[in-house]
Amino acid sequence: MPTLRDTIAENLRTQITTGHLKPGDRLPSEPKLATHYKVSTPTIRQALALLQTEGLIEKTHGKGNFVRAPLRRITYRGGTGIPFAPDLQTTIRTTNIRARGHIRTLLKVPSNTPLTEFHCTTYEGETPRSVARIYVPRDLVPAAQLASSSWPGGRDEDGTETQETVTARLPTAEEATALRISPTRTVLAITSIAFDSAGRVLKAALLALPSDAADAVFTTHPPSRRRRTDDLP
Repeated sequence: MPTLRDTIAENLRTQITTGHLKPGDRLPSEPKLATHYKVSTPTIRQALALLQTEGLIEKTHGKGNFVRAPLRRITYRGGTGIPFAPDLQTTIRTTNIRARGHIRTLLKVPSNTPLTEFHCTTYEGETPRSVARIYVPRDLVPAAQLASSSWPGGRDEDGTETQETVTARLPTAEEATALRISPTRTVLAITSIAFDSAGRVLKAALLALPSDAADAVFTTHPPSRRRRTDDLP
């Protein structure tokens, strides 16, 4: 049985999806909504939190809740490290750091190993669509072909294996700020680890995208068939 919170959220959701409330419209204040629906203010806040999580509204501190303009969905394709499309622009900032904590574990390197961190933010116009931190052992950076448009936005070189883990979660404070989203709006978090044929980790990428405006697509390629000796003429 729907709760009061769910019923109110569904009523507001319908008003938004049918166009009664349009992008940019300010919702009535929480006290006014509480009076209209004859519920307590905490119940209204719970209903609004649901709509914020769905990306239908956004709360601006000191101003109120506003209907969000729908964002075009972007697609992350497995093995690329960041979303890549002609209408997306990516800024890249590099920093030299030392391997510690979680990053050291991901890269399977000794503590304090020199690394290069690539901090990538992808934009559609002025709107940030994804943030990523890509870590590469510094002795591998010259071989990474940084001048090529295929890296870090492109697929890994042939001969590498990529493991990717996808999780839906709330954003970190840093991610929420960089993506300009509410801390209650879920993100699609992708951890991508690339290995060479010897099992050495070539790079680790930590990517976050607002989950209500992104898809992740993974394509599986069958292993190439090797000719056996008895197949030879």
